[in-house]
Amino acid sequence: MSNTQQLEDLTTQVRRDILRMVHKVNSGHPGGSLGCAEFFVALYTNIMDRKEGFDMDGKEEDVFFLSNGHISPVFYSVLARSGYFPVEELNTFRLINSRLQGHPTTHEDLPGIRIASGSLGQGMSVALGAAQVKKLNNDSHLIYSLHGDGELQEGQNWEAIMYASGNNVDNLICTIDLNGQQIDGATDDVLPMGSIKGKFEAFGWTVVEIEEGNNIEAILNGMAIAKSKTGQGKPVCVLLKTVMGNGVDFMMHTHAWHGKAPNDEQLATGLAQNAETLGDY
Repeated sequence: MSNTQQLEDLTTQVRRDILRMVHKVNSGHPGGSLGCAEFFVALYTNIMDRKEGFDMDGKEEDVFFLSNGHISPVFYSVLARSGYFPVEELNTFRLINSRLQGHPTTHEDLPGIRIASGSLGQGMSVALGAAQVKKLNNDSHLIYSLHGDGELQEGQNWEAIMYASGNNVDNLICTIDLNGQQIDGATDDVLPMGSIKGKFEAFGWTVVEIEEGNNIEAILNGMAIAKSKTGQGKPVCVLLKTVMGNGVDFMMHTHAWHGKAPNDEQLATGLAQNAETLGDY
């Protein structure tokens, strides 16, 4: 899929999915999910080299790991609309015995999910291990991962970041969702991290910045640049500058919707701002 309008239409439908999933069970994390909708759509339609079907090994294809697993609504929506499982299954989000738990897990055998990611700060380490396995298997495909900016306050990330450059893991592209918000407020208010770009560069990474992280074309162009930087002896970090709650005006630019579901009236408003494009489940 390469037509920008098609990708934007899919993104709109993904936003509808997110709102409806979280509203139905009055639980979940819409803010970060909405902010990353364009990224997930671009990743699964145009950026990653994916093979037909799904297996846990991920051999001879690009592999993605979601570290900030609380934004599972956007992950589930894009996986379903990419053919990994029926779109209708989105209707079971967060229900008892559902495969679509609030944070992705593996024991339900949900296609597309390779790790449990409810605990923050661990995805970088997993992605690193997978990247090294690719090298050991002479598999030239890439590992992609996504992390929250607030998540970088967890120390394990920085051990992994140091390890990656120290071991020349150059088949890894880690994207940081820079929305400046976390559950308790703005990241600068909770724990200022200074220049994240400067930190990654000081740790020996190549850094690519995408200033318009909610623009499909900007994401495609920026990730193409990131891919061109792989294989040069350094891991690659993409700083994706997004807006939390993007596409739903009353959810944007605030941490208030990090983990709060819309009520009936708010759902109707959010859906009205995102007209149906591909059909609800």
